[in-house]
Order: sequence, then C-alpha cells, then structure tokens
Amino acid sequence: MAIASALGIGSGMDIGGIVRQLVDADGRPAFNAIGRKEDAANERLSALGRLKSSLSDFRTATGKLNELGAFSTHQAASSNEGILTATAGLGAAAGSYSLEVQQLAEAHKLTSGGYSGYSDVVGSGTLTLSVAGNDFSVILDGTNNTLEGVRDAINKASDNSGVNASIINVDDGVGGTVSKLVLTSKSTGTANDISVTAIEDSAVPGLSNLVYDPAGSGTTNLTEQNASLDAKILVDGQLATRSSNSINDVIQGVTLDLKKAETGTVFNVDVSLDEAAIKTVTGGFVSAYNGLMSIMKDLGRYDPENVEKAGALVGDSTLRSIQAQIRQAVGDSVSSATTDYNSLAMIGISIDRTGVMSLNSAEFSDALKANLNAVSDVFSSSDGVAARLDTRLDQYLNSGGTFDEQTKSLNKQISGLSADRDTVQLRLDNLERTLMKQFIAMDVAVGQFQSTGAYLAQQLANL
Repeated sequence: MAIASALGIGSGMDIGGIVRQLVDADGRPAFNAIGRKEDAANERLSALGRLKSSLSDFRTATGKLNELGAFSTHQAASSNEGILTATAGLGAAAGSYSLEVQQLAEAHKLTSGGYSGYSDVVGSGTLTLSVAGNDFSVILDGTNNTLEGVRDAINKASDNSGVNASIINVDDGVGGTVSKLVLTSKSTGTANDISVTAIEDSAVPGLSNLVYDPAGSGTTNLTEQNASLDAKILVDGQLATRSSNSINDVIQGVTLDLKKAETGTVFNVDVSLDEAAIKTVTGGFVSAYNGLMSIMKDLGRYDPENVEKAGALVGDSTLRSIQAQIRQAVGDSVSSATTDYNSLAMIGISIDRTGVMSLNSAEFSDALKANLNAVSDVFSSSDGVAARLDTRLDQYLNSGGTFDEQTKSLNKQISGLSADRDTVQLRLDNLERTLMKQFIAMDVAVGQFQSTGAYLAQQLANL
C-alpha cells in the first residue's frame, strides 16, 4: 500500500517517510530472498529449455542417419538428358546401362464432328465412356445436352477417372469456324484407349454421333486424333515396353523419364553411390554433436575465480548424466556391426582431447568404398550409434520425460514464490497500517504535550 508523505501536526516529523523506511527495511530481506529464488528458478528453466532444444536438434540429425536408405543413397546420370533423364531412389545399386528410346508413350485422343458453337444441342440420353475397363455414364437432358453441357458433364462425373473433355474451335474448310468435342485419355499407353457408347432419347437424337466402339459394335463416329502408344526402350539391348514415359521398374531403384524418341541413338545411364549426400548427413551429425557438447560445456562451466560466471547447470546431475550417456553412445564399439568397421573411429569420425568431433573425409570415403553396409551398421544397426542415441534421448525428450517433469516442478516453484511475495506484501500492508496508527497517536500526544507546555509557560509569564 502506498504511504503518503505528511508532516506530523504535533511533532513536525515526516511520519509518512519514517513509516515507509521502516516498512521497506522490514520487507527488503524477504523480497530479496524471494527474488533470488525466482532468478535461480527462471535461470534454470531457461537453461533446461536451451539444453532440451539442443538435444532435440541433435536427435533430428541422429535420426537422419537411422532412416531407411540413408547409406544407400545413389545418384543417376544420363549422358543424353535431351532424350532421357534418370533419378536414383531407394534400392538403387551402382551400375552402368546403355539406353535407347525407340518410342514415347502417347494418350488416346478422339475428336467429334463440327458443331456450330458451344450452345449447339448434341442430343439427349445416356453416354457411357470406358477407359481400361472402367466405365462411367453421364445423363444428358434439356439442362445439359449442348456441346458445352456434354463437356462439363463428362469432366464433373464423380466416377470419371480416365477422360478429359475439352472443346476446340477450328476452321470448317469453307471459310467458317466449327466447335469440336475432344476426348483425351488421362493416361498414356495402349491399355488406356477410350470407347464411347450411347443410348439416345428418340425425342432429341444425336448422341450416336459421339459413339466410338471399334471393339464392340464397330461404330467409330469419332475421329481418332491420336492413337495410343506404349513407350519402348532398349536397356542393354533388351526391349522394355511400358504404358508411361516415367518408368521406375526397369532398373531397380531408378526412375527413367523419357523426353523424346530417337531410334538408333544409344547413350549411357550411370548409377553410383552419392558420397556427397551421405557426407552431408554425416557432417550434420558431427556438427550437431559439437554444438550440443559446446552448449552443455557452457551450461556446466565452473570458474573458481569468478563464481558469478558459473553455468546455470553447474554440478547438475541431469546434465552430467546426459553428457556421460552421449559420450558412451558415440565412443563404444557397435556389437551389431559384423566387420572391423565397428565404431565411429574406424570409419573416420574421431573425438579429440577437447571433446570436439571431426570427420576425416578421406578415411570416411575409403570406408564407404570398402564396405558400405558396415558403415551403415555403425549407425543404424540394432546397436548402432544412431539407434542407441535415440533410445537414450527418448527418456529425456519424450512427453513426460525428465525435461517435462523438471519444467513442471520449476513452474510450480515459481508460482509458489509469487504467492510468497503476495503474502509478504500483505504482511507489510498490515504493518504499515499499524505503524501509521502508532505514529499518529504519538503525534497527537506530542501535540497535546506541546499545547499544555505552552499554556503553563503563559501562566508562569503572567505571574
């Protein structure tokens, strides 16, 4: 409670100032003690948050080494990207292949006869379209039996999985323009031919003009604008036929994207281990480890000559436990590795006397070339570095883990200290009121004494 400054009427003293100083002197030790505890709790809370964030980043970098395919990363290169490009993925293996693209896959395309415009009535009834054995039907009546209506009905059909419909405006050959319906298969290849049958409404005929059923009735009232084609390539002289120009099942783990056909032009596709990608992931792990260790060193530092510079977690058992477990996880040999390449040190990753981890690029490359599977085992086998680090970090980072529990405890402590501060303030408010009453009573008494003294002095003077 604020104390107004006022001079005592009887004593002339600054009662408000005196009470303020007394209350402040009484409360300062308690507030200082609470403040120190709050600062310590907040500092520890901030330090734990910093440590948890660094551990999370480290686990992310470690997890990349434990992912499926992290050490089977390959790259594919085409010597003629104008004809074909190649991309290596999971399961690719090193090798060299000769390629020749003889034919690109194409989609089936049909074109109708000419109509006067979008609003020209085509006919009413039911139109059934089929692609690769999948049929769907559209019903056409007075609300949608125009050329535009037929196009929209086909495209909006909920079970249409194979046909795109469009309208083109072209010359009619005699100086005018006509509109034509174009049906295009959504997928390339001979297995995705379009067929169209119709049941006409005799009152509004015309749908039969859109029939294309060469394998059934034999009627082909639509013009085949583009015949469907399968892609044909030669791989090491062996023919492979596919329905798509993106082929991922001829060379294991490699996707071939065909750009154009050029019979007689032979070129190479080379698949090789992508050392750069593997080193990037591994280098990320090394950097994350060094970053984590640097932060833990900072949080746990102790300077006997300047205690105030000590880290926020100096002497903390959690910090020491994490440091010990991580150092053991990266330093121990891997029991699930079946060769001499059974530790980080054996594959070119070492830790110096100061605790800094480094990657020797040449040694690491040699290990990759000598035994790729063994290098992978060092990280991602059952007892691999990445696998056991992940297990150890789970107990700290997962929901309900060490950090969650300590954070809850600290927040509860801070909340309790805030309540303690309120309690102290309430006590000081009561003390203030008590002191003010006492000083005011004193001031009144002093005033009375002064008044009595003045009266007696006057009487004596009169004698």
